Amino acid sequence: MKTIIITKYVKNIFTTTLMLFVISGIIAQEEVEEKKFSISGSIDAYYRANLSAGNGIDAQAPGSSFANLPGFSLGMANVIAGYEGEKVGFVADLVFGPRGTDAIFASPMYSATGDIVNQLYVYWDISDKVTLTFGNFNTFLGYEVISPAANFNYSTSYLFSYGPFSHTGLKADFALSDDFSLMLAVMNPTDLTEFNPTGQYTYGVQLGYSGQYANLLLDNGSFEIDYTGGFDLSDDFFLGLNAAYFSGDEEDGIGSFAGVAVYPQLATSENFTIGLRGEYFAETDLFGAIGAVDAEGDASVFAVTLTGSATIGNLIIKPELRLDSTSEDTTFVNGDGEAMSSLSSFVLAAVYSF
Repeated sequence: MKTIIITKYVKNIFTTTLMLFVISGIIAQEEVEEKKFSISGSIDAYYRANLSAGNGIDAQAPGSSFANLPGFSLGMANVIAGYEGEKVGFVADLVFGPRGTDAIFASPMYSATGDIVNQLYVYWDISDKVTLTFGNFNTFLGYEVISPAANFNYSTSYLFSYGPFSHTGLKADFALSDDFSLMLAVMNPTDLTEFNPTGQYTYGVQLGYSGQYANLLLDNGSFEIDYTGGFDLSDDFFLGLNAAYFSGDEEDGIGSFAGVAVYPQLATSENFTIGLRGEYFAETDLFGAIGAVDAEGDASVFAVTLTGSATIGNLIIKPELRLDSTSEDTTFVNGDGEAMSSLSSFVLAAVYSF
């Protein structure tokens, strides 16, 4: 009897232990799976008013993208779903609202729902040093991005507004060393993100070194070269830099532009940072960003944007003063309908990230 009892006892221990291992394995697997999936994004809204011109349905705004609507206005809801496997994954980045519509202005080209897709791509980590990305992804050029949660200034620069927003194609990222990186891409023509109706392709190259990036985009007779970077000058002071030159296709009547922007930012406390964007942007051959009226179509603008950033948990409040001063006397109109060359404006934005 003792032998039988002991055998049953051992069997019970073995069975219980096995069940515990199985349950632990299932829980562990669930925990791993949960870590692979992610949902993130942001929601933003703002108030905008001109200080030197009228406000209302015909109110003017700086000639750059986003934050251009009068009064209390909507930005966008940005929802990003991602899956990160051991070697492969995907990102589905959806946008809803005026800012999202402006960001993907070339859509819909095919489907009625095409104007909600900001990014949609899969990737494959071939090794620790090589990653392939296939699909629609935001541009690699420039200092600023579409998401208001990732920009310090709420309104955007001319350099950002007149460069590409997004691309669809195939890119390969190479980690050449701890400091150097290289990206090579073949893509549809700029901003044609749903499909390619032209049969032509655009090529991109990025060389990175310790957070500094040199970019080149070859786009069917046009090209853009761009430098983006920044430096931590102290624990509390950061200086961002962006410079670009775009040469349009003369056969298609596309002009050119060049510009430079600096982004000094000072953290005054853990929850508040103040920053300035100073930008000079010039266009030639009636490029169309500023509204040149002379025969050659040459014009320039100097824009200064002072932004405060106050953090309250996941919420960021951004008060912003902006002055755009152009070389053209007829760029803007004041409240009395008189032409003027400059515009001052105020924005108060709220951005919640999750």
